Amino acid sequence: MKTGVLLCGHGSRSQSAVDEFATLAEKLPPMLPEDWLTEYGYLEFANPVLRDGLDRLREAGCARILAVPGMLFAAMHAKNDIPTVLSTYAATHGIDVHYGRELGVDPKMIAAAGDRIREAVVAADAEEAVPLHETCLVVIGRGASDPDANGNVAKIARMLAEGMGFGWVETGYSGVTFPLVEPCLEHAAKLGYRRIVVFPYFLFSGILIDRIYGFTDEVAARHPEIRFVKAGYLGDHPKVLETFAERATEQVGEIPPPNCAMCKYRTQVLGFEAEVGAVQESHHHHVEGQGASAPGSNVADCDLCDTFCTGLCRLEAGDHHHHHGDGHDHHHHHHAPYPQADHPHGPESVRRRKG
Repeated sequence: MKTGVLLCGHGSRSQSAVDEFATLAEKLPPMLPEDWLTEYGYLEFANPVLRDGLDRLREAGCARILAVPGMLFAAMHAKNDIPTVLSTYAATHGIDVHYGRELGVDPKMIAAAGDRIREAVVAADAEEAVPLHETCLVVIGRGASDPDANGNVAKIARMLAEGMGFGWVETGYSGVTFPLVEPCLEHAAKLGYRRIVVFPYFLFSGILIDRIYGFTDEVAARHPEIRFVKAGYLGDHPKVLETFAERATEQVGEIPPPNCAMCKYRTQVLGFEAEVGAVQESHHHHVEGQGASAPGSNVADCDLCDTFCTGLCRLEAGDHHHHHGDGHDHHHHHHAPYPQADHPHGPESVRRRKG
């Protein structure tokens, strides 16, 4: 049976992020069995969309497709949107499509993150050496309306700090939940550490990396007594590629590992009990393949932001807009309300900036 692997990306309004994902996908085949074919696709914004990648594998004669979510943690995209596209395609074309685990909390991913942090610390020490015990590590994750994914960011942060010996660790998020980047860094600045290392636990560049670094610059300007150091994101680190390859090959093992062990759609999670059994459907058909140059891909066409996207556009529109200032509501569905939406250190902190 001919086997194909589909790397399922989220997609981005940032061309650099789309290019980086494609580069990663191109580096994957040598790490897989020789006779396996590899394709990739995106859930939203960018081309090719997931169906295009599936079409190419099917047309190449693949009777079995192993799909791997190109995501660090399992939140709505990995638990709802991608499986919906895959299961619909499998039913339509009568093809065997398996779905693997997200990258998740994995020793290889932690090693890759440790390398990125170490590179930043070594470069900073070359200018001014500061002991790790006098350094606070701040790990910034994506942020989701899913406590499972958010909790995994905190676990990664703890394992990095404990493994490397930092004086303290704080965990923040780029959107949706709390604390967001600015309140997280302001809290870290109160702790009395000489240096703060800001590490974005992200695969690729893009608007959210710009946001993290932008807020870091702003908070650093307010605290000249503290040295702020920006670590690089994960990118195509060899250990990241190893983990992606494992997420494909483990699907054909004797007992494929389960995905989504602590899923708010399957079991009651504190604060999210109402979402058990929610219908799994994709909400991204409206932005499929729109391209990274869609309105909102930069701050030039946004009158709410200056040098980087703060996320205020999403908040002002009631989180209905995917784009800056294009004036159209692309969402016609309703998610369960995020129970902590009014938290003062969450998205509301961005609204207060404007006021």
